[in-house]
Amino acid sequence: MSAQNVLFDAPGPRARRRHAILTAFGFVLLAATLAGVVWKLGAQGQLTGALWQPLVDPEVWTAYVVPGLINTLKAAAVSIVAAMVFGILFGMGRLSQNRAIRWVSGIIVEFFRAVPVLLMMYFLFQLFAFNNIFVASLNSFMAVVIALTLYNGSVIAELVRSGVYGLPKGQSEAGLSIGLTASQTLRSIQLPQALTAMLPALISQIVVILKDSALGAAITYPELLQSMRDMGTAYATVIPAYILAAVVFIAINFGLTVLAGRLERRLNRRGRGPRKAGPATGVAGPGTADAPTDGLGGRGVHTGDATSQAR
Repeated sequence: MSAQNVLFDAPGPRARRRHAILTAFGFVLLAATLAGVVWKLGAQGQLTGALWQPLVDPEVWTAYVVPGLINTLKAAAVSIVAAMVFGILFGMGRLSQNRAIRWVSGIIVEFFRAVPVLLMMYFLFQLFAFNNIFVASLNSFMAVVIALTLYNGSVIAELVRSGVYGLPKGQSEAGLSIGLTASQTLRSIQLPQALTAMLPALISQIVVILKDSALGAAITYPELLQSMRDMGTAYATVIPAYILAAVVFIAINFGLTVLAGRLERRLNRRGRGPRKAGPATGVAGPGTADAPTDGLGGRGVHTGDATSQAR
């Protein structure tokens, strides 16, 4: 039985018909909204060729678009790596058998998950600027990266915790049965499967990091949105500049989504995905030459995925 059938009842004929009607109504409403926006832009002269011509000017791309895109990708890449490390460490901390580690990890995760990213950027930028912690050219970059790391790392930590809790209980029991400690079972058996299971949620969080890097414009970080704002001011093409920024962000996020889908399919083909709990394999019968033993000369029971991963 699939997870969808467990969580939701399959829709009947009336429900499917209702869903189709609502979907069609949504598309019509969206098309009407877009048509209204285009009509309004045309009525205000925002669709004239002179306003859009700078977008194909090579000088605009070399002076504004490409530098802004590089700064956005740089901040996002550093934040993604740091947030993944932060999330895995504190997610494992929240699963620790040590109560002190569990409580400290929980307080840190809940605090940074509750603070708005923009507020953290403002605070860190002022802290760095007034205390000369970094050189002036790095203040805004470090404020953006640290704020994105703390917030999104806390969200990833919760994803790790929920991913491990969502695994079949037999995985941890199998690890303990072959002599692994609770922490070894978590690192070697549960965590790899949890990371694969929560891959779609991880990609969604990576997209959030990429989009939230645009908040750096509020603290003068020269990312893509700030560069497009400067270009729109310089060439008097504010709306086309913002539309170009939106198109670039959509293209990058779509590329991440496609990459994540391919990675997930590849992991599933290689058998790295999380497995569902199934019936235990029986004890090998007599005459089975290659059946594993339990170390005392007797025939042992196969422990499934956890045993194979631990080996």
